[in-house]
Amino acid sequence: MNDSSDLIQFHASGGIDSDFEDESTSPCIEPSQTNEEISTGSKRKHSTTKHGQGIPSKRAFEDLYEAEAAKIDRIHFLALDAYSRHKIMVNNYIKYYGGSMKDFKRSRASDKTDYDILREQHRFVWEDEDEDGNNWEKRLAKKYYDRLYKEYCVADLSKYKENKIALRWRIEREVISGKGQFLCGNLKCGASDDLRSWEVNFGYMERGEKKNALVKLRLCLKCSDKLNYHHRRRLAKSKMKNDTTRIVENSSNRDSGATQESEQNTSSEQLKEESAKSSDKPDNVWSRPVNIDTKTREDEIEDYFEDMLL
Repeated sequence: MNDSSDLIQFHASGGIDSDFEDESTSPCIEPSQTNEEISTGSKRKHSTTKHGQGIPSKRAFEDLYEAEAAKIDRIHFLALDAYSRHKIMVNNYIKYYGGSMKDFKRSRASDKTDYDILREQHRFVWEDEDEDGNNWEKRLAKKYYDRLYKEYCVADLSKYKENKIALRWRIEREVISGKGQFLCGNLKCGASDDLRSWEVNFGYMERGEKKNALVKLRLCLKCSDKLNYHHRRRLAKSKMKNDTTRIVENSSNRDSGATQESEQNTSSEQLKEESAKSSDKPDNVWSRPVNIDTKTREDEIEDYFEDMLL
């Protein structure tokens, strides 16, 4: 019995002392501490040890892991495009706060395409008061209008019996193919023979206001009958033709009065002939005035096209 009591006192007093133990590192166990208190105390001591002085605790390891994982997730998140980041944030919001994807869908009722803007802001004839430099929608419509070819129009004569005719300016593809000038200007006709140029006083409604514009239209005989179904339009006359009629009228008037002038001015004609003979001499060649053509390049081009379209 004495031996057993001595062993209990030996274990309770802390065991056998050693010369190699340090007072700071050796645990000091009081006799009143139980085994559970001793184990919890050792755990608390390990948790308070710094990195490098002992094994880190599980909590410290979790904190370090979460910090590194957050850095990696942030790098991957910033590497995504804006739309992918938006989807991730929306999914996280729905996951943690509830809701549905319908709450995030925006209304497309007010969306407009470039074609919708052109239809709203387009004008058949632009004026200076219609231009607004601060409105980008009007600038877009004006830029499209400047790229149209406004010499001839193309027409839609499908409702000619109702006296409804639709006209618009030509685009680049139609100018290259000759539609409206060398081909019939009706959209549903491609005839190229017996084309006539018509001057049409086009009346139309634009933004609640009635407007008129005088345009030129090239149609074949069949489509010309459709154009003139209700009332006759006026044929477009070229400038060359008017100039030739004036020359013919002036020549006829000169012929009628030539006989009277020849009888009365015989002496003056003889003097002119003598002066003409004297002017034919080499000495008088440089004294005559130089004949200069007053036509500009634009007039020559216009006369060329008018002669070609007759």
